[in-house]
Amino acid sequence: PAGGQRQTETAIFAGGCFWCVESDFDHVPGVLETISGYTGGSLDNPTYEQVSAGGTGHREAVRIVYDPAKVSYDRLLTAFFHSVDPTDPGGQFCDRGESYQTAIFVVDAEQRGKALASKATAAKELGATIATKIEDAGQFYPAEEYHQDYYKKNPLKYRFYRWNCDRDARVRDVWGERAYAGIPEK
Repeated sequence: PAGGQRQTETAIFAGGCFWCVESDFDHVPGVLETISGYTGGSLDNPTYEQVSAGGTGHREAVRIVYDPAKVSYDRLLTAFFHSVDPTDPGGQFCDRGESYQTAIFVVDAEQRGKALASKATAAKELGATIATKIEDAGQFYPAEEYHQDYYKKNPLKYRFYRWNCDRDARVRDVWGERAYAGIPEK
């Protein structure tokens, strides 16, 4: 495009451990950047320790910058739902509590409409109540540097955590063949 400006859009998802959400979405064609962070709460500039202790209202979340010419918001929503257990209101996998609850943080009315439709589709596919909340996006606080690209910086610890937390096995239990295919096996 003229001037070298590429049109990008933003999606924000909370799907339990942000290391895992970041890893999953880094593998989606059209995703340009993922940033782990905290959002949804009232505490300014929260730390990992504060958020994981609970009571801040924040969730671990990932801000995804993507090229809408290469991947649609609808496709990102489908990938999100199929990479978590959206029926679990208490957190995700081995991570429990409000900071690990699933949520979609929408930036405008168009995203809200698409998120509501995607949530309804997930409920129909699973024949279950979907616990994932849809909320207006607010202030997003990037997490500490050591959390960014954790799966690349600490591949052995990350793979052990993901396996030990039973994330991929549970997603396959919930979704079967519809489990998000982009989840790396190793």
